[in-house]
Amino acid sequence: MKRILNTLTVLILSLLIASPALALNLDEAKSQGLVGEMANGYIGAVKSSGEVNTLVKSINAQRKTHYQEISRKNGTPLSTVEKLAGEKLINRAPRGQFVNRGSGWVKK
Repeated sequence: MKRILNTLTVLILSLLIASPALALNLDEAKSQGLVGEMANGYIGAVKSSGEVNTLVKSINAQRKTHYQEISRKNGTPLSTVEKLAGEKLINRAPRGQFVNRGSGWVKK
């Protein structure tokens, strides 16, 4: 479990470093309340638009690829990796951003 969490930390950092343009857009979208972290390890649109939906789709595709790699490396089901990532990302979300633990969007 600790190994998976460490790998998820590396994943999150690599997403921010590997795609600075997307990370900046993601940060802006989060700070504007357009997107938020979900319990399933992916982001979701709080306020949907074409641009927001494109960003959500792009970030989630990158995350899924990384989650699948972590799943294969550790012999852990993808759903477990997604759930652990979701918990970690929600816990790291700063105050004022939206999160969805499964019961709808809530401002943290």
